[in-house]
Amino acid sequence: MSSDKTVRVRVAPSPTGDPHVGTAYVTLFNYVFAKQNGGKLILRVEDTDQNRYRKASEERILKGLKWLGLQCDEGPDVGGSYGPYRQSERLPLYKKYAKTLLEKEKAYHCFCTQERLAEARETQKKEGGRFGYDRHCRYLDKSEVEKKLQGGISSVIRLKMPTEGEGSFIDELRGPITIDYNQLDDQILMKSDGFPTYHLANVVDDHEMKITHVIRAEEWISSTPKHVTLYEAFGWEKPQFIHLPLLRNTDKSKISKRKNPVSLDFYRRKGILPETMINFLGLMGWSFKAEEREKFSLEEMVSSFKFSDISLGGPVFDQKKLSWLNQQYIQTMPQEKFLKHCREEMFSESILKSIYPLVRERLDSFDEFFEKFSFFFTLDLKYENLSLVPKEKTASEMKTIFLELSLLLDEIDIWSLATVTQVMNSYLKDKALKPKEFYMPLRLILTGRQDSPPLLETMEALGRDVVRYRLQWVCDHIFTG
Repeated sequence: MSSDKTVRVRVAPSPTGDPHVGTAYVTLFNYVFAKQNGGKLILRVEDTDQNRYRKASEERILKGLKWLGLQCDEGPDVGGSYGPYRQSERLPLYKKYAKTLLEKEKAYHCFCTQERLAEARETQKKEGGRFGYDRHCRYLDKSEVEKKLQGGISSVIRLKMPTEGEGSFIDELRGPITIDYNQLDDQILMKSDGFPTYHLANVVDDHEMKITHVIRAEEWISSTPKHVTLYEAFGWEKPQFIHLPLLRNTDKSKISKRKNPVSLDFYRRKGILPETMINFLGLMGWSFKAEEREKFSLEEMVSSFKFSDISLGGPVFDQKKLSWLNQQYIQTMPQEKFLKHCREEMFSESILKSIYPLVRERLDSFDEFFEKFSFFFTLDLKYENLSLVPKEKTASEMKTIFLELSLLLDEIDIWSLATVTQVMNSYLKDKALKPKEFYMPLRLILTGRQDSPPLLETMEALGRDVVRYRLQWVCDHIFTG
C-alpha cells in the first residue's frame, strides 16, 4: 500500500443518530494508518439527507471521537485546506460535476414518477426478470429531454452504468473483486431537491480532498463498482480501497442497536474507559501479533499495525469481552487517575446538577443517597419481586408497547423534558392507554422503584441511552410471553 503521495484518509459519518461504535471502529483504523504513514485524517460530515440530519448528532459524533483520542487533522471543527467539510455546504460543486457527466453523456435526466417506478417494479416481480430501474428515461431523445426540462418537470440525474460485462476493482484485503454489471442499477446521483446522493458526493469529495486510501466497512463493497465507474467517467485516478470486516452481534448478524447498545455515549455512561474502547475496537479483526497480547495502547497499535494481520471473519462485539478488558485497565489505574475519572465521569457536576432538583426533597440524610437514587448511577437494575405487567395486560402486549415507545424516544432530536413529555403524552393518547397501566410499569423499568422522583423529569436526567437500554433489556429478558 505504499504510495509516493502523502497519505490522506477520511471518515464520513452521517449525523442522523447516536455516535456509533462502528464509526469509531472505522475511524480508529483510518487514524492508525494515517499516523503510521505520516498522513492526514479528514472528517467529512455527510449531511445530504436533510430529512434525517441532526445537528445534535453531529456534535455528539465529534465529541465521541475526541473522547477516544481520535482527533482528526481536518474537519468542520478544526478547518483545513480542502473545506468546507459538510456536504450540504458543497452543493455547487456537486451540481458542477453532475453537469459535466451530462455533457459527457455519462449520466442522464430521469423524469419517472414514484407511481411509474412502483408500476415498473410490480411488472418486474410478475415477469421475474431483472429487478431495478428499467432505464426508461435513459434512451429518451435529447429534444424530448429538453422539452421536459423547459416544462419544469421534476427529474433526478442517474449514472449510465454499463449494461453488460463485469466491473472489477482491487480490495487491498481481499484482492480482485468482480461484480456483474447486470446486478447494478443506474444509480441516482442527484435528487430532485438538488442534493447529491452518497455515491456522487462521496466520489467528488474524495477526489477534491485528494484522498489516497478509502478505508471503510465491507457493506460498501457492492457499491464500489459504481464509484469506480464514476472515477472512470470523470477520468480521475482512483484511490486504493480497503473494506474492513463488519462488526457483528454474538449471533453473527450485523451489529445494531436492536440487539446491542451501539452508542459511544452509552459506553461512556456505563464506565468503559476510552483506552479500553480503543483497545477493544482494535481487536476487532486485528491482533497484536508481535507479542500475541490483547491489551495494548493506541500508540502501540500505531507502531505495530499491518493490514495483512486483519482477519476477514466477522468480528464479534462481545459485551463480556469488553467488560473483562475494562477491568484489566481499571486494575492498573493509578490512584489519581482513578479519582479523576470518578469525579469527572461518574459524579460530574453536570450529572449532580441534573438530579439535584429531583433528590433534595426526598433525602432525610445523605447516607440514604445511594440506597434511594442508585438508579441514576448504574445501568443494570434488579427487577425481582416487581410487578411489571399490569393485570389488564399480557407480557406480549407490554413488550409491544415499550418497544414502540423506545423507537419513538429514539427519534427525539434534542433530549429534554419538553420533548420527552410531548412524545409520552402523544403516545399515551394515540394508543388509548390508561396512565396507571403505562406509567407505573415504566417507572419500575427505569428506576426499579415505586417511590422514585417524578417520572418524566427522571427520564430527562437518565438520558436517552439509559432509558433505551433499560426498555430494551426488559423487553428481551422479562416481557418474553
